[in-house]
Amino acid sequence: MTSAHPIPIRAHTWVVLTVASLAGLAMFLWPLLKSPPAGVAHHVEAPFVFVVILPLLLAVLLAELGNGGLDAKAIAMLGLLAGLGAALRLLGAGTAGIETIFFLLILAARVYGPGFGFVLGATTMFASALLTGGVGPWLPFQMLGAAWVGLGAGVLPRLRGRAEIVMLAAYGAFSAYVFGFLLNMWFWPFGAGTFLGGGGDAGVQYVAGDAVLSNLHRFFMFTIATSTLGWDTGRAITNVVAICLLGTPVLGALRRARRRVAFHPEVVFEPATQSA
Repeated sequence: MTSAHPIPIRAHTWVVLTVASLAGLAMFLWPLLKSPPAGVAHHVEAPFVFVVILPLLLAVLLAELGNGGLDAKAIAMLGLLAGLGAALRLLGAGTAGIETIFFLLILAARVYGPGFGFVLGATTMFASALLTGGVGPWLPFQMLGAAWVGLGAGVLPRLRGRAEIVMLAAYGAFSAYVFGFLLNMWFWPFGAGTFLGGGGDAGVQYVAGDAVLSNLHRFFMFTIATSTLGWDTGRAITNVVAICLLGTPVLGALRRARRRVAFHPEVVFEPATQSA
């Protein structure tokens, strides 16, 4: 009997993912805890985020390959879905919050598991950035955000039928706002005034050295004013509509593909014992 997930999460992999995710989260949130030095911006910090992400992805892939949890067919499926997700992003490219990249990521992670979803989220965002010319200091933060969306989709409760679609649609809406929250946080301490034009509203700008709760209040006000009612809501609606309309057939196709390929090379069928 084969496992349900081509990249199952083992205990040591959970440790790696947890430590690396905490390090990635620190990359988003550190300005709340420590004032950034003058002249420092995220284009300087971004290479360090890549230093966190790339070894993490390699660690997950190599660890599961060595343990027999991942084979060439699983890698091929990963590449195929990452390519499809990157192509889907061209349909919206984030215009008015219409981002078609996430619904396939959520459905694939649902079928193939949290480890697969984590790696798929990061690789899909990277591939889509190459296709759309979206390579910049924001890319490693987008990769981490998408990886966490895939990871979360892979650990949702086991449901089937209409209840599953409702759950995935709700997660699609929730993750859309979380992704927007994180991507706002990556640049807010450094560019809120520029984004708002001129000096902007002092009530929504980062204040270096101020209390964490005070800055978080300003950040929430900034997010509501700039993205929640537009980009994030558009992303949430796109996810909900796509999952409700396409969730059942896409989940069925992904599950049939999972059953037809033996992802685990260690699973063998022993011949029946012959009588003497």
